[in-house]
Amino acid sequence: MAGENKKVKTVKQKQPPILFNKTQALIDKASRKLGGTLVTYFNNPRGSVCHDDVLALFELLEKIGSQKKIYLFIKSSGGNGQASLRLANLLRQYCEEVVAVVPLECASAATMIALGANEICMGPMAYLTPVDTSLTHALSPIDRDNDRVSVSLDELTRVVKLWQAQKSDANENPYQQLFQHVHPLVIGCVDRAESLSIMLCKELLAYHIQDDQVAEKIASALNEKYPSHGYPILFEEARRIGLKVSRLSSEINSLLLELNQLYSEMGQRATTDFDDTHAHSNEILNIWEAAGVLVHYQQDKDWFYRTEERRWISLNDNSSWRRMMTVKGKVEKSILHIA
Repeated sequence: MAGENKKVKTVKQKQPPILFNKTQALIDKASRKLGGTLVTYFNNPRGSVCHDDVLALFELLEKIGSQKKIYLFIKSSGGNGQASLRLANLLRQYCEEVVAVVPLECASAATMIALGANEICMGPMAYLTPVDTSLTHALSPIDRDNDRVSVSLDELTRVVKLWQAQKSDANENPYQQLFQHVHPLVIGCVDRAESLSIMLCKELLAYHIQDDQVAEKIASALNEKYPSHGYPILFEEARRIGLKVSRLSSEINSLLLELNQLYSEMGQRATTDFDDTHAHSNEILNIWEAAGVLVHYQQDKDWFYRTEERRWISLNDNSSWRRMMTVKGKVEKSILHIA
């Protein structure tokens, strides 16, 4: 433990940039072009949709108050689908109409958030994805870095079908072999989660689609139609499955791409390596922003590499949600204690 707690103080820790003034200027400009209130949501590649996002969004909505229409910028690779339902529900309590504006990636659980919007405006590079169930369980298989990997129901089903199609012995049970690699409790959990995913989609679509059959058709397509969880659903495909989509104007798309560039700069890895086994990470994972307020989650912790286990463990974790708010012309910073 002495080696794990060792600190090297001669190296200055790197910090991610907070570009509040620049992002605020772009949000103000984009809001005026849109003719409504713009709320932004950004995940860096290691961030994800989570339940803490609900409290972060609440901070923003309390600041800006009730609105007739909210334009929601989404850039995320996904996360927790149940959190998506809570986020959509919270937005609906502060506005009459939600329009999702998507210039780039809006995948998995982020697609679910977009399903709760009355309309989805997509740029030339925008895409949604299927929301078929995959999850990382405490008993999931581990990869070469000793990290738990996600398991998809579609992948499991395809393995079983392939086995049954090619087996030589009719009495062979594919699950006997499968259980050697994937714990049976993981398979059961993933199977249960599929019905949850369809239910979540239908609940989100119910905010603006009254026809149950139409909602069922869209939910089933997003959960069962596509061969890959990351399959990019582009504009025309989104329209074919029944979603209300429209083209994002080139002017708005350019502003949102510029905003995404600033968020990407804020979300870059700021890792300080002290030596071969000690490091410190400062990284902004999730960002919520609206006029006058920015809330972000920043990872801030030491890391120690346990050679015998071939993995990094975290120490001295000071990660937290942090808020920047304009009050009487001045920017105030504070930590949000979200548990």
